[in-house]
Amino acid sequence: MAGEILIIDDDTRLTAMLEDYLRKQGFATRASANGKDGLAEIARTPPAVVILDLMLPDRDGFEVCRRVRATSDLPILMLTAKGEETDRIVGLELGADDYLSKPFSPRELLARIRAILRRSQGTMSNVRDADILSFGDLEIDRGARQVRVGGEERQITGYQYDLLVALAENAGRVLSRDQLMDMVKGEELEAFDRSIDVHVSRIRAAIETDPKHPRRIITVRGAGYLFARNQTAAGSP
Repeated sequence: MAGEILIIDDDTRLTAMLEDYLRKQGFATRASANGKDGLAEIARTPPAVVILDLMLPDRDGFEVCRRVRATSDLPILMLTAKGEETDRIVGLELGADDYLSKPFSPRELLARIRAILRRSQGTMSNVRDADILSFGDLEIDRGARQVRVGGEERQITGYQYDLLVALAENAGRVLSRDQLMDMVKGEELEAFDRSIDVHVSRIRAAIETDPKHPRRIITVRGAGYLFARNQTAAGSP
């Protein structure tokens, strides 16, 4: 089996179709029709990936995502019939690893699941195991896939971890949003999609002394982001 997928969605017809398709691709599947049962399933046996619908009968997917993120970095792919950018950004800010609007093709969903699994399992080609990147009091442990500031572990999602590694491995070099998305996701970034900015914001909240005035990850207007090569213990370059 390629891993177990938990689908939290009250659309029973869609859920049955997805379970049948994913099983044919080698995945084990479970399903819950509401947020309460979905959270119980996660607590009982955490799956490899959660496919989470935004609109649930007892609570919205945002709340479920928030509760999962309070205790776990379990990969979450959020589904919704809503296509507004605001919903996508809110989901990403709460910690979702990816976002897919309905209707979607099963092949696209499969591609996104596989990308999430590659990131969460640390099999990306640009991540070298068993060594640590150090920048002042910031440590990025590529073997353990951990981020520490002053020896204290900081919680970020798997996607955000890989984004941080991509930036840190290219310290001192300006990387565009397109380059970052290509490094981390392996897909071209759509011109209107600013989700990379949301992830950078979440990383800054975890590693910067003052996220509103970042000194580690610098925005270069009109060009992209630069990870500061030299940083003091306080997080200043």
